[in-house]
Amino acid sequence: MVEIRKVLTRADRKEFVEFPLRLYKDNPNFVPPLYGDEMKCFTDRNVYRNTCDDAFFLAVRDGQTVGRIQGIIQRQFNEIHNEKRVRFTRFDAIDDREVVHELFKSVEAWGREQGMNVCCGPLGYSDLEREGLLISGFDELNTFEEQYNYPYYQSLIEGEGYAKEVDWLEYKLYPPKVVNPMIKQVARRALEMNRLHVVDPAQYSKRAYIAKYKDGIFDCLDECYAKLYGTVPFTEEMKKQLIDQFLLIVNKQFLVIVCDENEKVVAFGLCLPSISRAVQKSGGRLTPGCLIRLMKALKDPKILDLALVAVLPEYQARGVNAVMIDGQLSMYENTSVEYCETNLNLEDNLAVQAQWKYFRAVQHKRRRSFCKTI
Repeated sequence: MVEIRKVLTRADRKEFVEFPLRLYKDNPNFVPPLYGDEMKCFTDRNVYRNTCDDAFFLAVRDGQTVGRIQGIIQRQFNEIHNEKRVRFTRFDAIDDREVVHELFKSVEAWGREQGMNVCCGPLGYSDLEREGLLISGFDELNTFEEQYNYPYYQSLIEGEGYAKEVDWLEYKLYPPKVVNPMIKQVARRALEMNRLHVVDPAQYSKRAYIAKYKDGIFDCLDECYAKLYGTVPFTEEMKKQLIDQFLLIVNKQFLVIVCDENEKVVAFGLCLPSISRAVQKSGGRLTPGCLIRLMKALKDPKILDLALVAVLPEYQARGVNAVMIDGQLSMYENTSVEYCETNLNLEDNLAVQAQWKYFRAVQHKRRRSFCKTI
């Protein structure tokens, strides 16, 4: 018999965070989130507490945890879209239909109690959390930004009546054997025609560089991502948390910012050195050993994760995309970078995927968000 326990105590919280670490122990492709960030979800330090409601559940059988799930009501999203959705996320379980049924039944019941009529996911508090169920690419190393899961998850979720809502594709981008010379020419012409410039990061320290352009970057993101699936506008608290989380691993060399004459950000692209291997051994805890591995990964990255990219709509047809492609191609020059991973591209976002033709692109993963009327 499966008992569903709502997470209330400190011991429950610890168990909720540590269950997937046991479930995926020794799996070479699972990459844990930072342990401290996961524990923060339960506290007032969780910046989404002002815009979301949430509930956490554990599934227990014979005194052993066999599954977990979180429900989120993203009030910002529901108000903007006039919907009544509850999201599920942080779902992990053994391969057992009874366990999964009881977990989803709990989230759905909680959602209905709050007046919701649709359950969807995996989706986190915002688009910047891990999202989507991995449905192909199980033999590939996960990026730090996304969640790994076992192949059996899909059939278990579908067995609860969930169907595909959207898919995302992920690509490995290897440098081309021969760079198309037109890219640099179009990029240069686009900058001249639109009176734009690429910011030179060498004139700033990393902290000063981010401090000067962070507001423009977030404004650009909000405008460009407004209509994408599952996104919500950034609050000031969300901005601060994101900067605090990623400041350590941002490298100026891999952040391209394009501005107009008034220093308004009109486009940017951020790649992060992959820290997947660095955090695996410690289970996401920032131990001394983990910090040493992080420093090595940041100093000489072999893999880059394409974290965020945006071009304001009015500039997308003016050649500025070529500026971003040229900037990304330059990241392979005089470095040890072997390839870049795109993270999530909506499968119908053909404009973004068309840019990968300038690289040796390999589509290697697919993720899915499911939906069900409750």
